[in-house]
Amino acid sequence: MNLNTAMRISSSGLAAERYRMDTISQNIANANTIKTKDQDAYHRQDVVLAGSPDGVRIVGVVSDPNSYLEKIEPNNPNADENGVVRYSDVDPLVEMVNMMSASRAYEANIQAFNSAKSMIRSALQIGKV
Repeated sequence: MNLNTAMRISSSGLAAERYRMDTISQNIANANTIKTKDQDAYHRQDVVLAGSPDGVRIVGVVSDPNSYLEKIEPNNPNADENGVVRYSDVDPLVEMVNMMSASRAYEANIQAFNSAKSMIRSALQIGKV
């Protein structure tokens, strides 16, 4: 492996973690949606990543199969005939932990990229002499 490969792998990690943070942000933004007569409540999205010798690749985004959170609110206009309202299955606390994890992974990839860049600069400086 050469330093250009290390930088490319770190770049793929940066792109994957940025995509993961975008998806987590979307989950948080939709955390309080409810099921209406015309539309289902938002289902939590999760990014599937896969490793390869060339770095990280985004396999896809999957919906969390958990059911909706159900609350009894008979006065809510979106309640069903039993007075049950179905809310999104997004837990903001879980999403914030996931966001911190993605942020730390992003920072680690930046450090790895900058280390490789620094090594390339040092090698060029040695070549000048």
